[in-house]
Amino acid sequence: MARKDRPADPARTLALLWRDHREPAPRTRGPKQGLTVDRIVDSAIAVADAEGLDALAMRRVAEPLGVSAMSLYTYVHGRAELVNCMLDKVLSEAASLSEVEGDWRAALELYARDIRDIARRHPWMPALFGSRMLMGPHETAVWDGVLHAVSATGLTEPDMLAVVNLVNGYVRGATVQEADALQDERRTGLSHQEWFERSGPVLERLIPFTRYPTLTRVWMSGVFEEPGSGFGDDGGFEFGLHRVLDGIATYVAERTAAGSR
Repeated sequence: MARKDRPADPARTLALLWRDHREPAPRTRGPKQGLTVDRIVDSAIAVADAEGLDALAMRRVAEPLGVSAMSLYTYVHGRAELVNCMLDKVLSEAASLSEVEGDWRAALELYARDIRDIARRHPWMPALFGSRMLMGPHETAVWDGVLHAVSATGLTEPDMLAVVNLVNGYVRGATVQEADALQDERRTGLSHQEWFERSGPVLERLIPFTRYPTLTRVWMSGVFEEPGSGFGDDGGFEFGLHRVLDGIATYVAERTAAGSR
C-alpha cells in the first residue's frame, strides 16, 4: 500500500473476521441503528473499487452510510482491520472448484482465472497479496479448496503447498501489472494505447537502433503495437498460466515415477 497504517491487533482482527455474524449492540440513538460490520465493509469496498486504497478514509466510508466516521469505530477499530475484512469479503466471490473434482490441472486453471477476475473487479486487491493479511473464513475456504484440488496429484503436503504458492505467485504478478496499468490510466487520463501512440514515435527517433539489433527486429515486427504486446487482450495471462501448469505437470509426472520405483 502506498500509505502506512498502524498495524492491526491480530487477536482483535481475527475475532472480527470470524465474528459468526454477531454484531456489537449499536448505541441507542441516532442513525447508527442500522449499521453493521458488513455494511461498513461493503461501503469500504465500493470506495476502494472507485478510487483505490489511498482514498480509503473512515470519513469516506461513513458518508454513503449517513453516519459520522466516529460511528464506525463501534464496529471496526481501525483502517487496517477494515482492509483485512474487505479482502476476506471479496474472496467470497471465488468459485467452487468442486465442478472439476479430481482434475487438478483444470481446477488450478479455474482457480487462477477466478482470482484474476476478482482482482480485476477490485484493483486494490493485488496490493494486499504480499502483506500480512490475516485469514478469515472466505480466504480459508479458498485455501482449503485449492489444496484439496492439488491433493489429486498425489504430491506430499510440502509439494502441494509449493504448487499453490507457485500459481499464486504467477497470478499475483499478472494482477499487479494490470492494477498498475489501471492506476497509471487513472493518474494520467491516458489509456495504454494512447500513451504508446504519444511516446512511441518519439522513442523511435531517439533510440539508436543499430546498437540493439534484436530489439530492433522485434520492435519493427509491430508486436508492441498489438493488444497485450502480441499476446491479445489478456496480456499473455493464458500463455503464462499454461507454461506454469506445464511445469507442474512435468514435476508431478517425475514425482509419480520416482514413487513407483
